Amino acid sequence: MNRNMGTTDRVIRLILAVFLLAYAYSQGSWLAFGGSLFTFYEASASWCVLYQLIGKNTCPLSKK
Repeated sequence: MNRNMGTTDRVIRLILAVFLLAYAYSQGSWLAFGGSLFTFYEASASWCVLYQLIGKNTCPLSKK
């Protein structure tokens, strides 16, 4: 997996993951909990499956 997310995208996903986690806890939703875990993974790995499918790259690393 190549990195395809920049810092701004990662921060937005971390904030979204925290909100999803809080929602999952308050509502007892396993689906929201799973979404939160996946969003945490995407943010920590700097990789987005949707970005890869459409060929988008916001990572500032130079391509070799």
